[in-house]
Amino acid sequence: MTTEIPAELLELLACPSCHARLALDYEANELACTGCGLAYPVRDGIPILLVDQARRS
Repeated sequence: MTTEIPAELLELLACPSCHARLALDYEANELACTGCGLAYPVRDGIPILLVDQARRS
């Protein structure tokens, strides 16, 4: 399943841990932090931006 997140929304989202920008990883279906390296899952098109749900990328 391919995740589609509008570019406008992606520009507004930030990592809840370090507040850096997030990049969409289409293959892993997750949002990867460009700062601290946490990766947040995207389930059914909804980003799960909870630190306890993230994994180290």
